[in-house]
Amino acid sequence: MRRNGLPVTRCDMSLNSDLVSAAMLLTRLPVRGTPTAPAARAAWAWPLIGAGIGLAIAAVGTAALAVGLHPGLAAGLALATGITVTGALHEDGLADLADGFWGGFDKDRRLDIMRDSRIGSYGVIALGLSLILRWALIGAALETDHAIWILVAAGAVSRAPMAALMRWLPPARPDGLSKDVGRPSSMILWVGLAISGLTLLPQGPGPALLTVGLVAATAFGLGLLARAKIGGQTGDVLGACQQLAEIATLAALTAR
Repeated sequence: MRRNGLPVTRCDMSLNSDLVSAAMLLTRLPVRGTPTAPAARAAWAWPLIGAGIGLAIAAVGTAALAVGLHPGLAAGLALATGITVTGALHEDGLADLADGFWGGFDKDRRLDIMRDSRIGSYGVIALGLSLILRWALIGAALETDHAIWILVAAGAVSRAPMAALMRWLPPARPDGLSKDVGRPSSMILWVGLAISGLTLLPQGPGPALLTVGLVAATAFGLGLLARAKIGGQTGDVLGACQQLAEIATLAALTAR
């Protein structure tokens, strides 16, 4: 195959397809191209897309501060940017998980509740707490001299554990997003983890190790809870994992 008169290798095609797949899955941006199928084969690229989302959040937040807006408003605009870019995909997962895990009394009922598009009291509370915490932590990050690196790292690191949960836990239902996405290989998982780890290097060894430990504990705890509640993972579990991992990353990197 040739493009613009030049040969296109399979490696080039795979790289482009993986990036297209990751962007299509994790954002609502008008991405064009042929995505990798199943999408789990592109899981190594999820932290790269997350880093881009974090960069957009940082750009809006720092620009808002530069023009003299109140820090709280700047943090709110930055948070809204991330939600807009992703289409509230992960927020929806967190709310559905909270409703299902605590609103149902057995696996089948929990999965039914999680699939329901309506949001209940548990979902409202979980979503509200997530928004408040991320707003506060983004504001704390914007007050530092390395806000861009913190927010880029939060975007990248928070998306790596999703692949880890997919590798560890089976799909909880025979259909749905998680089943369609597939299961990443060990190599793909480790490449994604390595990429997310690279975004922590500017923070220094202490904050980086704190972040890795806190995010790993958060993802592991959520995985144990999901296995106990529904016997595996779903797209909602993965979305909730991203939200909790983002909070954990921001908390670790803004700790004093």
